[in-house]
Amino acid sequence: MKTIKVVAAVIRDKEKIFATARGYGEFKGQWEFPGGKIEEGETPQEALKREIREELAAEIEVGELIHTIEYDYPAFHLSMDCFWCSIRSGKLTLLEAEDAKWLTKDSLRSVQWLPADLELIDVIERAMEKRYDVEE
Repeated sequence: MKTIKVVAAVIRDKEKIFATARGYGEFKGQWEFPGGKIEEGETPQEALKREIREELAAEIEVGELIHTIEYDYPAFHLSMDCFWCSIRSGKLTLLEAEDAKWLTKDSLRSVQWLPADLELIDVIERAMEKRYDVEE
């Protein structure tokens, strides 16, 4: 089975996480974290910065790796490095996605996530709970 290496940005602004609805293909309308394929010669961080410029017209700061998701779709294996990110400059503008939302920890499960991205929700919830505990 073919493996596709991708990166995803979990863009955080205080207690909110940015998510986008896919605007094309088999999973059109389902929600995901923005990002895309790593091109030859790119580091995951470089790929993520490029993808966010292309998809959302903004510059991001790429933080720590949250988790690497390994997921088998029917036609391929997905290996997705997911990073905490923040907006460095610009305004998030949808150039490819059909919709976007800022979700809180309590609303993370209010959208229909792509199967691979759904695996990340548990990890994000736990990380946000820890950060809330520290901040209180």
